[in-house]
Amino acid sequence: MSSAAGNRWGLPDLGLGVGLRPAHFRHVVENWPGMDWFEIVSENFIDTVGPPLHYLDRIAERYPIAMHGVSMSLGSTDPLDFEFLGKIKALATRVRAAWLGDHVCWTGVAGVNGHDLYPMPYTEQSLRHMVARVRAAQDFLERPLVLENPSTYLRFRASTMPEEEFIARLAEEADCALLLDVNNVYVTCRNHDLDPLEWLASVPWDRVVQIHLAGHTDHGTHCIDTHNGRVIDPVWELYAEAQRRRGNTATLLEWDADIPKFQVLQREVARAVRFRDARKAANG
Repeated sequence: MSSAAGNRWGLPDLGLGVGLRPAHFRHVVENWPGMDWFEIVSENFIDTVGPPLHYLDRIAERYPIAMHGVSMSLGSTDPLDFEFLGKIKALATRVRAAWLGDHVCWTGVAGVNGHDLYPMPYTEQSLRHMVARVRAAQDFLERPLVLENPSTYLRFRASTMPEEEFIARLAEEADCALLLDVNNVYVTCRNHDLDPLEWLASVPWDRVVQIHLAGHTDHGTHCIDTHNGRVIDPVWELYAEAQRRRGNTATLLEWDADIPKFQVLQREVARAVRFRDARKAANG
């Protein structure tokens, strides 16, 4: 683990990690594999008792843990759920989380959680709305949120700015951190016929503290962010570009469907090693 030089909070480069999923709990605690860190889906460990927390406590004793949520619904018009945020805060304390975050999206309305990551209209009004909510959540949590760019499949006619501008301005105006998912960049740009390198050019790199890698499903006319396979070469190329621009940054592999043996995840995320120190090598 090393310092991630350049991010405004001095949050560390945790190295290479994978998402901690129930299928691998027993393997991890019986073998203590050579993995730098783990990311958890926050909601999987709140309002629960028994084996999941038992495994998590043991794993958190040996590995850094980052928390990545799917239910803050920061873009929703519903009031922020401070009872839920209190549970997130308590879990972060329990596992000594390196950081915690969620997505640039909304997940429910009228008190109903749709259990999906719904896109935002990229307008000045929705930006002001989300900035205020992110700031309020951060004040309550007493730490910066690390927010992930989404995969999108349709665009709102009402949008007045590109996604990358919306996210960059959100990060600056809410003073939050970013989780750059390069697979999501690829999927979104494929679906909307955009240039992913231009998307990356708009990223405020001093706010990026984590990068996601993942597989997706390509249907020819469009891509779906399914997290069910290996990282394809064009996504690796975007990761290489991100490393050149940002330098070594905590990197995590997501694999959430058709989950393979843990050793497969290890080998896949280890492919990222060849891109690390890219900035140093480029500068001689």
